[in-house]
Amino acid sequence: MEQLQVEAKPERIRYRYTRLQRVLPVLPLLVVAVGTRVVDWVAGKLDGSEIAESLGTWGALPLVLLILWQYFGVTLTESTAIVHSLRRRTIQWSNVQAIRVERFQGAQIVVIYEAGGRRTRLRAPITGFLCWDREFEEKERTIGRWWLDHRGPDWTPVLLPGAQWSGPTGFDGNPFASPT
Repeated sequence: MEQLQVEAKPERIRYRYTRLQRVLPVLPLLVVAVGTRVVDWVAGKLDGSEIAESLGTWGALPLVLLILWQYFGVTLTESTAIVHSLRRRTIQWSNVQAIRVERFQGAQIVVIYEAGGRRTRLRAPITGFLCWDREFEEKERTIGRWWLDHRGPDWTPVLLPGAQWSGPTGFDGNPFASPT
């Protein structure tokens, strides 16, 4: 007798910055700051306690960023997308009109378009220079599929007058098309 394996769908999915994305952007600043302090110490401008204090402060910065930036991202539930940014925002799937990938400051980001014309850029998932994510495309497709599966049977597209769709998309240019 064969047993059928049924994949259990998760109740929620959470995307955040990866550890590397949280630390890598600050590393160039860290190298410059520590390097200048070491040069000053070698030149005799700083004593040992001052250099230790500086290195301790700058060494703690990546750890603080690891902790603080883990909050940013998006949580997908059956009825909403909860956007975690400087302030938390909840978007109903039935109000979402499109999920797009756009370029912003040299990175690719996922953007949620709502029926009222509001555009919400997600902080994670993201990919770009000093913040690359190998799984970005898979995460973007998952968000799109999650929206299509949970937007409800009574969902209808709303075209806004003068709406401009820009940037690359995972949906072949049509924001209402299925991502698969």
